[in-house]
Amino acid sequence: MDNAVEINSLTKNYKDFTLDVSAVIPKGFSTALIGANGAGKTTLIDVLCGITAKNGGGAVYFGNMTDTDDDELRSRIGYCSSANYFPLDWKLKTVAECMAIGYDNFDRARFTELCAKWKLGSPADKKQKTFVKMSDGNRVRTALAAVMARDTDLLVLDEPASSLDPLARDQLCEMFREYLAEKDGERSILFSTHNIADMEFATDYAVFMANGRVIEQGFVEDLKEKYILVHGDAEDGNRAKPLMMSYSANGTSYEGIALAENAANLEAVGAITERPTLQQLSIGILRKAEEDAGK
Repeated sequence: MDNAVEINSLTKNYKDFTLDVSAVIPKGFSTALIGANGAGKTTLIDVLCGITAKNGGGAVYFGNMTDTDDDELRSRIGYCSSANYFPLDWKLKTVAECMAIGYDNFDRARFTELCAKWKLGSPADKKQKTFVKMSDGNRVRTALAAVMARDTDLLVLDEPASSLDPLARDQLCEMFREYLAEKDGERSILFSTHNIADMEFATDYAVFMANGRVIEQGFVEDLKEKYILVHGDAEDGNRAKPLMMSYSANGTSYEGIALAENAANLEAVGAITERPTLQQLSIGILRKAEEDAGK
């Protein structure tokens, strides 16, 4: 399998937090970086994009590139942060002008098209809102339109759906698919999220993080074969719990995640086993990591 990025023991040290990650971002697919707030997702993205300096290890991009200061590498990566991406006094026109100056691969016509699709207006309009007067959602839409108007090979997006409404998230998923399809498997996406429910359609590969480490990774379809969703009546919970990775219960029922290899034994104690959604899988894997950290 070709990889867009290979991350090898990449470390970043802070006073009360250490990032230490080895993972792959497969080429031609959309990869979700999943974890609770504070898991290290933004730190990893910032190090990968050269925003923050690493302390050790490294990453290989597109098979043979390693230096994030390299102009060619930067031109191939489209990065969008979760914070204010553009100065608050800018307008759509300013964004278009500055992106065209900063990037040879910025397509102003494509930017105008995306602005129209997101109902942001046109960079050619005489009256435009500045960023400070835009809603949080429209600021995110503008930043995404600017990044996706560039001819890149890898999109790296930090929490792109966090400020978007459900319809806009659905449109973002469609845009992901369009971006990946345009170069017949040569493009890739890495995006972070702490809530995967609305982005499952756009996720091919998942990297789960907790406490600065990768705790699981793989293609979503493979992970759904590896794990099962387990639930049943509360009275049977104590018999099922030892066979499960994560477990929660109320007065009438219990639910959690288990390895698929335990399906027969779980069903023998009255459990119902099902194929999990990515959201259910995420909750189970992250809950297990939280429980382990608390021991």
